[in-house]
Amino acid sequence: MFGYVRPSDGHLTAEDKQRFQAAYCGLCRSLGRRYGLAARMILNYDLAFLAMLLSREPECPTAHCRCPAHPIRGCDALEPQPAFDAAADLSVILTWWQLTDGVADHGFFRGLPYRAALLALGRAYRKARARRPGFDERTRAHLEELARLEGERCPSMDRAADAFAALLAGAAEEEPDPVRRRVLEQLLYHLGRWIYLVDAADDLKKDVKSGSYNPLVYRFHAEGGTLTAEDRAALAATLDSSVRAMAAAFELADFGPWRAIIESVVYEGLYAVGAAVLNGTFRKGRRRKQRKAGA
Repeated sequence: MFGYVRPSDGHLTAEDKQRFQAAYCGLCRSLGRRYGLAARMILNYDLAFLAMLLSREPECPTAHCRCPAHPIRGCDALEPQPAFDAAADLSVILTWWQLTDGVADHGFFRGLPYRAALLALGRAYRKARARRPGFDERTRAHLEELARLEGERCPSMDRAADAFAALLAGAAEEEPDPVRRRVLEQLLYHLGRWIYLVDAADDLKKDVKSGSYNPLVYRFHAEGGTLTAEDRAALAATLDSSVRAMAAAFELADFGPWRAIIESVVYEGLYAVGAAVLNGTFRKGRRRKQRKAGA
């Protein structure tokens, strides 16, 4: 996952902000408890948002805990619950296959960091695969399809985005309520599509320089690594269509104590991040700093 999904602080109460921080720390603790310290390094906002979407608990009890990132003051973390454990499992599987894809996409020397990360995550991945074999198999299949499209230099950004979107929609597979499962599938599908396209826009200049596949190059003839104002408007429109589809799905389900945070992401946060990426004002360095501050 990429770290683009976050709520907007503007309309969240202090209680909601504390709840979001507790969810972030709660997922971190689930990763650590189930997979060890190394697995905590994959934590980001996207994964915390996934955990909140999957949660069915009516309350969000927290406890003050020791924290490797803040050993003196500790943190207030959400107490263990099944949805956050499930999100931890899915997070490890998603990260493993994305790292595997990274190894395939880079040469030997540039692929060394990916190989090292795979080595560190290997034991965790084997445990996660045993717990969620269906999700692991579907993730592998979707990423292989995406790799095939990238290898063909597929000119359709929708086909490429669909492969990742379908992958993320699979996170809803274990929801027992068929109506809620359909809502989550739609919400996660369009979230996955949005993430893929925002990441493509964010990495456009880097991908052009390195020669890596980026569907925006072929859709908008952006061989120089930049989009025209007209191209940015067209991409913004397709991003917004996915956000509107997410909003329509969101309104069909009860998300309990997480509603205000999810609403802030869907109605404000995604638009703000998308606009910042397209305007060139979204900085990955800042995103890493924010993740560290929230760990």
